[in-house]
This record gives sequence, structure tokens and C-alpha cells, in this order.
Amino acid sequence: MMKDQSPMTLLTRRRFAVAAAGMASMLASPFVAPGLQTAQARAADLGKAARAFTRLRTVQVQRGDDLVLAETLQGPGLNRAANIKSCSKSIVALLLGIAIDRNEVPGVDAPLIEVAPGLVPPDATPGVERLTLQDLVTMRAGLESTSGRNYGAWVNSRDWVGHALRRPMVARPGGRMVYSTGSTHVLGAALAEAAGASLLSQARSRLGEPLGIDIPGWTRDPQGFYLGGNQMALTPQAMLRIAATVRDRGRFGGVQVVPRHWIEASAQPRTRSPWSGLGYGYGWFLSKTGYMIARGYGGQIIAAHPERDLAVAITSDPDRPARSQGYFGELMAFLDGPVLQAAQARS
Repeated sequence: MMKDQSPMTLLTRRRFAVAAAGMASMLASPFVAPGLQTAQARAADLGKAARAFTRLRTVQVQRGDDLVLAETLQGPGLNRAANIKSCSKSIVALLLGIAIDRNEVPGVDAPLIEVAPGLVPPDATPGVERLTLQDLVTMRAGLESTSGRNYGAWVNSRDWVGHALRRPMVARPGGRMVYSTGSTHVLGAALAEAAGASLLSQARSRLGEPLGIDIPGWTRDPQGFYLGGNQMALTPQAMLRIAATVRDRGRFGGVQVVPRHWIEASAQPRTRSPWSGLGYGYGWFLSKTGYMIARGYGGQIIAAHPERDLAVAITSDPDRPARSQGYFGELMAFLDGPVLQAAQARS
């Protein structure tokens, strides 16, 4: 059975507070006067902070065009593909923006039933006919989640799209966030139908080629649709290029790969995660400190900070959960502490 990368049960607030305090103290200590640091000292301090994590596999921090830190701490190296888990959801969101720009779908407010009518089963849950692509990409479809305890039954069903669209409504479409890989999978299938090209083909031609990265094939459902929202694999170096592209508002190597307006719209919070408290735009988590974050089970992270000119890629042990008030919270402390402080240091 494949593991979903949905948020898991939280640690108690007391335990997290103690852990976070210890982590903050440990990570903050080398950064007393970041404005006085040289680039070499900055890299050394970042590396020291990164090595404090026992589950971290690779970490890269890029400021502008300068690679401040690039380390393999364990496992495969920076040029070996790693399962990015739910970071896949953010990739699908980028492909939606590109498809809209190509007029393959009329817009983010387009109803699913108009974009891909063949995907909606006759016995779909009442209310599905009102679902828009925006509801799907922002996790506000209102349908019961296919993640967590429901994930196994979903991926063992004969029709993943139909199964997701037959889940009962637990919230108003367009209302609160209901984290569900099924929502992103339906969106990916809709993009495949609208563009007349598989999600893999779109990912390779619209992101892979202009960014100069390889995108291997990944899991498909019984109908042949590539899983939208899980199991995609990228090298950490490829993850960093995606982070840099998002940081630079969709531009890479002098080419506008993703529409600038889509990246800017994706950075606007449409809802908020009940687990982490992070905002959520078009497929990207949004921190109060200015990061746009793709987050995957186990601690896989693609992060962009446009204002600080930062791009970050992190891979971790993919087989252990990274709870919002556990390991993922510690990674956020790393991003908000040492990484942001390093961006203030002198070259």
C-alpha cells in the first residue's frame, strides 16, 4: 500500500513547545551577527544547522544565482531522483497555470464538469456539478478526504477519479480546506483531458524541457491517469530549479516558463491549513515570513522566498511522518531562522 503524505495526528502543544524551544536555541546560536558574516561563514553555519537533523538527506539553499549550501547528509545524492510525495500537488498547480495561459481551460473558475465532463460519473455526489478548478487546486472541494485513513481504500478502488467524486460532502465547495490527494488527482486528470496530453507529457514538455530537468514516469490509476498529488520523483537539483523558478515569478533562464500572474496569484492565501496554520494558495503553502512552500510526506520541501531571493530544496527520510508540530515544524524553524538570516549576510 502506498503511503499518503497528508498531515498526520499532531503532537501535544506542550511537547512541541519544548522541542521547538530546543531547536530554536540550537539553530539560532551560530547566527548572532548575520550582517557581519562572509559567504563562507554563512555556508558553514547553515551546514552546521542542517547536520543537526538526523532525518535530513539533502539540503540546498540558493540566494540569487549563488549556491550557498548544497550537501548530501545521507542517502542518494543531489543528482539522484527522490520521491517528492505531496510536493507533486504544487507541480500540478503550476501545470494548471500553464494550461490556462494556453487557453486549454477557460480559467481557474471553470467548472470541472465543463472542462472534463467525461470524468464526472452519473452517480457523483450532489454538488460535484458546481465544483470549479479553483476548488480543486485550493483543496476546497468540500468532498470527504481520500487522504489519511481513507487513502488505502481510494488507491485500491477501480476508479480513482470516480471514487473521489463519490465521497460525501463534508463542507461547502469553496469553503474550508479539506486536504485530499483525490482533489489534486481529479485536477490532474482534468488537465490531461483538456490538453489532450498526459500529466507526464505536460510535466516533461512544459516544465522539464525549459528547466533542463528529467521527470521520470510515476504511478498511474486504473484508467491510466498519472497520480496527481503523490509519488512523483525528482532529483534534489531539479527541485531547486523549480524553487528558483517560483522565486523568480515563473521565469528561468530568460524564459517565462510559468505565467508571472499565476505565480503571483498562487502566493495569495485562499484558505488556511487547520494542521500547520500555514496559508494555502493555488497549490502552495504560504508562510507568514514570505515563503511559498511545496510540502511532501516525510519532510520533502521545495521553497521559494521572492523577497529574500531564496530558493530551497530539502529531502528527508520518505518513510517517516513529518508532522506540522514535529519534524516539519523543525524544518520551518530552520527556514525561518538560519536560512532567512543567511540571506541577510554579506557576500
